[in-house]
Amino acid sequence: MLTFIKAQASSLTATFIDFSTTIVLVNFFLQEPFMSSVVGTTCGGLANFIINRYWVFDATENKISTQAFKYFLVWVGNLAFNASGMYLILHVTEWNYVVSKALVALVVGFGYNYVFQKKLVFR
Repeated sequence: MLTFIKAQASSLTATFIDFSTTIVLVNFFLQEPFMSSVVGTTCGGLANFIINRYWVFDATENKISTQAFKYFLVWVGNLAFNASGMYLILHVTEWNYVVSKALVALVVGFGYNYVFQKKLVFR
């Protein structure tokens, strides 16, 4: 149970980095929600990997290159789910991009990320 709670704290930190990067890029630089979201997801993913390796799963005894490769494979799925989910919501509804991103992030975070990180990447 403690691992799950730590994973959620790591996820919240990564989500904060993801969302703040996305919002800054949309409002000050790229002004395009989809690409800004991809960059934000990338930054959040890097933070999540580091926090999970060293704190959540305490998996430093395994080679970082092997973990990074496995994490990258899981992260590509995460990026694909987040980007496609956000794209669909933005193009089917009139929802705000932050609301769209939050909804997709919740579904992907609980239903995909935690499971694959625990069972595949950091075991």
